Amino acid sequence: MLIVKKFGGTSVADKERIFNVARRCIEDYKKGNQVVVVLSAMGKQTDILLEQAREINPNASKREIDMLLTTGEQISVALMAMAMGALGVPAISLNAFQVAMHTTSVYGNSRLKRIDVDRIQSELANNKIVIITGFQGINQLDDYTTLGRGGSDTTAVALAAALHADACEIYTDVDGVYTADPRIVKSARKIDEITYDEMLELATLGAGVLHNRSVEMAKKYGVQLVVRSSLNTSEGTVVKEEVKMEKMLVSGVASDKNTARIAVIGLEDQPGVAFKLFNHLAKYNINVDIILQSVGRDGTKDISFTVNEDNADEAVEIIKRHSNSIKYQKLDIEKSVSKVSIVGAGMMSNAGVAAKMFEALYDVGVNIKMISTSEIRVTVLIDEVHTEKAMNAVHEAFCLAE
Repeated sequence: MLIVKKFGGTSVADKERIFNVARRCIEDYKKGNQVVVVLSAMGKQTDILLEQAREINPNASKREIDMLLTTGEQISVALMAMAMGALGVPAISLNAFQVAMHTTSVYGNSRLKRIDVDRIQSELANNKIVIITGFQGINQLDDYTTLGRGGSDTTAVALAAALHADACEIYTDVDGVYTADPRIVKSARKIDEITYDEMLELATLGAGVLHNRSVEMAKKYGVQLVVRSSLNTSEGTVVKEEVKMEKMLVSGVASDKNTARIAVIGLEDQPGVAFKLFNHLAKYNINVDIILQSVGRDGTKDISFTVNEDNADEAVEIIKRHSNSIKYQKLDIEKSVSKVSIVGAGMMSNAGVAAKMFEALYDVGVNIKMISTSEIRVTVLIDEVHTEKAMNAVHEAFCLAE
């Protein structure tokens, strides 16, 4: 078997944990399997590097930021190869340039285009464990790029797809995917299996277990994922196309505090206005989530939408910069908000799910600012201070009732 194993930053945060991961990988290697390991930077290394960059130049270019951040993963893979060598097992560390992991040219948030697997296959053929940097690639200029937060998950899935791996295991500091964040909802329970679509929604909506683009890629290429703990040997959660068990109405509850609401008030009530607004934002790679359009007065309309809080100030500046073409009366921004969502394939065939969620929030006195729905999701925007209370109320209404 060919197994791809990805370990997050907390799993390789210090010497003890590095050797723990090394031993786990060696177990599979000694069973006769080929093993490819993908690592994130150690612990809080990425945050430390970002802070150093801010101290030197708060306005540093994204290219130089990527050049800096890619050193984090290079440290962890080199140390891991050394640890395996110390344990008597041949291993080699490779970065994105040595593998040749080709990406788009967008610094800070690039996307993988293709992976050259010749070097990896050559090293595997020489009976080595191959340890590869996650989170990074190279663009057409041979510059380093990064894949955005959580990008190591995407690296692992892409490698599993390119190498036609038999298994792709994502190791983290929790036992698997839970019905809610167990740090917020004490009654949350682990899910044995979940569909790609449900996991994609949960990941997009704030569940930090998997990067949403990695789930997207796994679904596209049919890579079955297993999410399990690096600290114990429990079975974890399988992410796949279909699950055997009878579907629960709601598989999970997620929250995202990294949210801001922007309201553009007094827009002309004319065709093409929404296009102009969101086209300007799209040109700067600003992702928009919940959108609400309402009728204003005297031939005007208002449009409210949510963006990641990290992008909120930039989004406002873009709108202001294009005020001549957008033409609005007022611009408001609110950052003290969060999204709370329920996700479940079982929702498709059950009426009244949204009403039940709204009732749960009403019972604990949480006001809803905006609502967005899909076939398998209901998302509400609320005041950030009520996030934990809302999560627990909604989880109790759905996940405990089942």
